[in-house]
Amino acid sequence: MASTGGTAAGGITAEPVDDVLAALADPTRRRLLDLLAARGAASATDLAGELPVTRQAVVKHLAVLDAAGLVTGRRAGREVRYEVRSAALDATARWMATLAADWDRRLARIKAIAEAAEAAETADAADAAKPSR
Repeated sequence: MASTGGTAAGGITAEPVDDVLAALADPTRRRLLDLLAARGAASATDLAGELPVTRQAVVKHLAVLDAAGLVTGRRAGREVRYEVRSAALDATARWMATLAADWDRRLARIKAIAEAAEAAETADAADAAKPSR
């Protein structure tokens, strides 16, 4: 996913958010993140046993998640154990909350304008229906 290179809503740098959203676009990577969140830490071999993909595919998906800052791998003897890193998810959630709040404000303004226009039409109709003296 191309980065906007600027700042996203709420003053959060867009590139990390872009990387997180791109990483989470794949259902296998979302499942890996879910598994790691539930387990705490696991190796690629452990994770591959829970998915319909090879260990090598799991390693590639973990590399994408790692590059996006969503997981981190630590060597434990001969294996690498992966864990969820929440900072990138937290930043993305803040960006999404700010974006949602902006849309809520816009929709509230549209609603107020529509209600004011409807009230004006109703008042005009009521005035037109009054008998003139």
